[in-house]
Amino acid sequence: QVQLVESGGGLVQPGGSLRLSCSASGSIFSINAMDWYRQAPGKQRELVAASSRGTTSYATSVKGRFTISSDNAKNTVYLQMNGLKPEDTAVYYCNAKGYSSGNFKPFDYWGQGTQVTVSA
Repeated sequence: QVQLVESGGGLVQPGGSLRLSCSASGSIFSINAMDWYRQAPGKQRELVAASSRGTTSYATSVKGRFTISSDNAKNTVYLQMNGLKPEDTAVYYCNAKGYSSGNFKPFDYWGQGTQVTVSA
């Protein structure tokens, strides 16, 4: 089993910043990718930012405002969000893919989600 714990969400005014963190623990042999998704009310979950083996990518809507980074030694991924807009309001989820220790089977886990609300 792998556990993902997210933190850093909250209420912020338009133009403000937040930094989300997601730490993975448990039976981990290796992590291939740790990504951030978000889901707004009434909408489908969408990929916001991805990080895999040193390569990053972003949704067009957040490019230039959000930055994904990782600390591989801590199995932790961050999402620095600047210039936040009301349309960024959503529950943000961390996703991790990798291989389990012991049996080396692939895993795909989600965090519990953290609410980000952008409002004046």
